[in-house]
This record gives sequence, C-alpha cells and structure tokens, in this order.
Amino acid sequence: MDIAQLLPAGGIEALASQLGISPEQARQGAEGLLPSIIGGFAQRAGGPQAPEADALHQQLSSLGGASLADNVTGPEPTEVGKGNELLGHIFGSKDVSRQVAGQAAQSTGLSPELLKKMLPILAMLVGGYMARKSSPQGGGLGGIIGSMLGAAGGSGAAGGFGGMLGSILGGAR
Repeated sequence: MDIAQLLPAGGIEALASQLGISPEQARQGAEGLLPSIIGGFAQRAGGPQAPEADALHQQLSSLGGASLADNVTGPEPTEVGKGNELLGHIFGSKDVSRQVAGQAAQSTGLSPELLKKMLPILAMLVGGYMARKSSPQGGGLGGIIGSMLGAAGGSGAAGGFGGMLGSILGGAR
C-alpha cells in the first residue's frame, strides 16, 4: 500500500503528533485502517454516476470538503466531530467503527482504543484528500475512489477489505 497516494502530505506526521505516537505507529495504524475507510467510501459512492456519489460529495462538502484534511494537518486543533460524522456516513454506526478498529488491531498489533481514536482523523484526511482531488473530468469521487482502491492494493486487497466490510455490515445496507 502506498500511503503517499492515499493521504495528503503531512498526514502521517499530523496523526502521530495528535495521538502522541511515533510516525511508524501512525503509519502502521493507517495501513490497517485505510482499506476499511476507503472501502466504506467506495460502498457509499456506489459508482461515479450513481446518486450515492452525489450524496457522498454533498456530505464531504457540508463538512468542509478539502479543508477536512487541512484541519488535520494545520496548526489549529482538529475538529474530530467532523471525522466522527463522516464515519457515521460511511459506516452507518459506531458499532461498525469499533469492529473495524478491532480487526485492524489484530493485523497491526496496535490497541483497539488507539485505532478508534485514529479512525475519525484518518477519515478526515481521506475525505479532504478526495474532495481536493475529485473533478468531473477525472470521474469525480468515483474516479478518485477507484484510484485509491488501486493504491491500497488492487483488486485483491479490494476484495479482501470489501469482504471484511461486508461481513461487518452484514445486511445493514
């Protein structure tokens, strides 16, 4: 997974600083959580021309669009509530967020509590990055999500976290 293609510059460092952990731990946690976050965005988008993609774009815009990532990497305190709202939109419930953190803890060795704190900040970084990079000629959010899925490990990884997310969400969608 190439985190540089999935997060804005300075994202890992900002994450580490805010959580009081090393950049390596932040990278490790991000690598464990990003597939589920991107998978959640992909499931919510439904495809580049789907009405769900418009709803996701509106959700990102209402929370600040590209400034979501800037809020994390900038000098002001991060408005984590926006990240939690975004997680609610892509996962549907706090229970799913807890399960995502628990599964990432198994693969990373980091504590579920740390990963739960990391989730909303990462969601803001990814959401802000997607909002900044999306353009109608580039396929909008659907095109950005597709390229992020590729950067996260291609179809094998997409199937893996898609399956994991599907098992977590069950029939909730």
